[in-house]
Amino acid sequence: MKMSLNLVLMGLAVLSFGCQENHFKEDVIMAGGRYVKSDTLNYGKSIYTEYCMACHGVNGDGAGVAAKGLAVPPRNFKLGLIKFGNVVSGELTHDDAIAKSLHQGLKGSAMLPWDLSENQADAVIQYIKTFAPKTWIGKEKELGEKIQITKDPFGLARKTLAIEKGKAVYHAVANCQSCHRGYVTLNEYNKILSDAGEDKLDELDEDFYKIKLQDSDHGYATMPPDFTWHEVRSGDSVEELYLRLAAGVGGTGMPAWKDTIEDDEIWAAAYYVRSLMDLKDSPGRKEFMSRFK
Repeated sequence: MKMSLNLVLMGLAVLSFGCQENHFKEDVIMAGGRYVKSDTLNYGKSIYTEYCMACHGVNGDGAGVAAKGLAVPPRNFKLGLIKFGNVVSGELTHDDAIAKSLHQGLKGSAMLPWDLSENQADAVIQYIKTFAPKTWIGKEKELGEKIQITKDPFGLARKTLAIEKGKAVYHAVANCQSCHRGYVTLNEYNKILSDAGEDKLDELDEDFYKIKLQDSDHGYATMPPDFTWHEVRSGDSVEELYLRLAAGVGGTGMPAWKDTIEDDEIWAAAYYVRSLMDLKDSPGRKEFMSRFK
């Protein structure tokens, strides 16, 4: 009797697994006119179940069994938001940007780099989109214009100039310290303001050297990084930083700077941020940061 019951239970489990595998019966048209077969979606679901579900949850809501132990919450795919896209934030990104996050992971978080084949990555990306059908599914849905990385106007020979210009862009043009933190003394800041034709200050705002928590559309406050200490999740190189500055971070307070400031200013800011990142774990970081007490 016991063996028969076990066989029945095993049969029900196989039947249940089979139903899960064939969850999708119809093909769909994704944003951008991408025709996706049901077989691809079912294949993507199986990959998601194996690699992604523990953190992102059965329903893609970021409430997987492993989520409670993570300092950075797993992404809630039901919101239809992609943080690190290659279009202006708020627009629908292209698949290659999502694939990059899958293959490279996101530093400073539990999102690991996954060794997926091109077909596996594509299938799981299409499946993830089904968690937010109102955002992604429909032939009328359009993808944003892909941001192209322009020619670097500085290069290695003018790196020092780029960093100095980027310091001014960071603190006086984009005012990045309004969310992140400042990295200049009062005298340095006043020189930047004076060069820009603005009035000098008698003292810095009390929050100038503090990171400010930001509201987001992801259901939790986000903390902008201290570039001398925290990992930048979306990239390391000046080129990758240029793209993130130009595109912004979807669903957060980090805006897209493309067409808001000049292109060479975005490049300069990328060089400056990279120079701050170079201080992490370096002997010079302690001395550099001691100037701001």
